[in-house]
Amino acid sequence: MTKDIWINLPAKDINKSRDFFIAIGFKPNEGPGNSEHSAAIKIGSKNIILMLFEENMFKKIVGRDTTDTSKSSEVLFSFDAESKEEVDELAKKVEKAGGILFSKPAEVQGWMYGCGFSDLDGHRWNALYMDFSKMK
Repeated sequence: MTKDIWINLPAKDINKSRDFFIAIGFKPNEGPGNSEHSAAIKIGSKNIILMLFEENMFKKIVGRDTTDTSKSSEVLFSFDAESKEEVDELAKKVEKAGGILFSKPAEVQGWMYGCGFSDLDGHRWNALYMDFSKMK
């Protein structure tokens, strides 16, 4: 039934947000969705597309105001990493690109290693390396 998944998010500055996600390792998605008011970014290899829309355009699409990400979070996007080193490298890229680490790379529950960060618009993301052989 489901072929692709699109994550739709508002962005204050499309170009800066696009550049941020490319700088941390996501890939531009060629084709529809790219304009001066929107950007399509591919996450990983599972046909997940991050669609960034200018904030006013996003409000029209959803018919509501956006969440004030400086005060609350509506969602946490999590994705897997290939290794602990990939998590560490991502954390460095996030800070260099202007994002904020709200959780520095660390062990979690003895079988995960991850970090949490906010993108330029305050949306929260979580990168995890999971070693299922250590899971209790």
